[in-house]
Amino acid sequence: MTLIERSYSLRGAYLRIALISAALFVVGTNAFVIAGVLPQIATGLGASTSSVSYSISWYAIIVAVLAPVVSVLCARTSRAALMGAGMGLIAGGIALSAIAGDLTLFTAGRVVAALGGAALVPAAMAAAPTLVPAEQRGRALGVVGFGFILATAVGSPLGTALAALGSWRLALGILAALAAVLALAVLVLTRDVPTGVVPGIAARFAVLRDVRIGLALMTTLLFTAAFNMVYIFSSAVTESVTGGSGTSLATLLLVFGVAGVVGNWLGGSLTDRFGARPTALAALAGVTVSLAALYAVEGSYVGTAVLFGVWGLATAAALVPIQHRLVDVDPAVAGVSLSWYSTAMYIGIALAPVVGASVLPYGAAWLDLLGAAAAAAALGVFALGYVVRRRVAPVVA
Repeated sequence: MTLIERSYSLRGAYLRIALISAALFVVGTNAFVIAGVLPQIATGLGASTSSVSYSISWYAIIVAVLAPVVSVLCARTSRAALMGAGMGLIAGGIALSAIAGDLTLFTAGRVVAALGGAALVPAAMAAAPTLVPAEQRGRALGVVGFGFILATAVGSPLGTALAALGSWRLALGILAALAAVLALAVLVLTRDVPTGVVPGIAARFAVLRDVRIGLALMTTLLFTAAFNMVYIFSSAVTESVTGGSGTSLATLLLVFGVAGVVGNWLGGSLTDRFGARPTALAALAGVTVSLAALYAVEGSYVGTAVLFGVWGLATAAALVPIQHRLVDVDPAVAGVSLSWYSTAMYIGIALAPVVGASVLPYGAAWLDLLGAAAAAAALGVFALGYVVRRRVAPVVA
């Protein structure tokens, strides 16, 4: 392949990765937009804030449980078909939640969207590394992860602002329409994404015998829980400085998200240059310190905004090296490891509302310290993964 042909091929690969990233933007916004509008949704449905937050747990539990099941049952299905069908279910689920008149129907919409997420997320995460050379895996994962980061940078603040100016139903309705358009685009434009090696059921569970993979997945669970315990309840955590203003909260979420965009690029670049270990450790330390400091600056809007920026930068920077670690441990089963990554991530998301709601009566600020403790635990577990050197027997499909 000539240099020109290789350059053209890479451009095409990154265009497809960007489309996949756009799909994950919708998935992320669907999850994160709830955080900024929990009180409005609760009022509209005649339910408590805690009850609405549990719909996030239902969504996450279903994705966590079904993602590996779908990966097994649909192992020979093209990734384009999985991503397109998943996006269609997400569009339908969001639309159902948008028109819901009670909590039951709203939760049903979340369940339908979760079925789509179970099909889409593992396929999307596994597709990106297969489209580029090995030395660019960090950058490819960074582009895919950018969809989630952009959801916090644009999707969640915009949804919060729309809810403040109009209605949370409008925000979800627009998101459902975008999901429907992307469902068709993904199905048509990613048809040439390779399916890759199709491992058997035993092989999928065998990767968990590698302690290093297990520790990386535990890092993912703890790190995700740390983030969501604070982010999901951000309206309560920041009420002392926002006074309940949706616009003020949207501004804080925008600061978090914009910093996250920078952190996403930084995490991918530093991982490719220095490796996953130092990048992840530094980023997780930044998350721990920023969340602990949020507790200390309660009452200061400027201080909160600054720390939201640091938190967003560090959170986004940690995503790529944690995923890259799963690829590095055993590239031959990277697709399987990354499917378990999505499971660990959604278990963390599922735990966050339950833990957060139980702590909320004692004061929302305590969620900052609880999030910092979970992030510190994630840092320690990730570091431990590099102490363990023993490999398991080769995995046979």
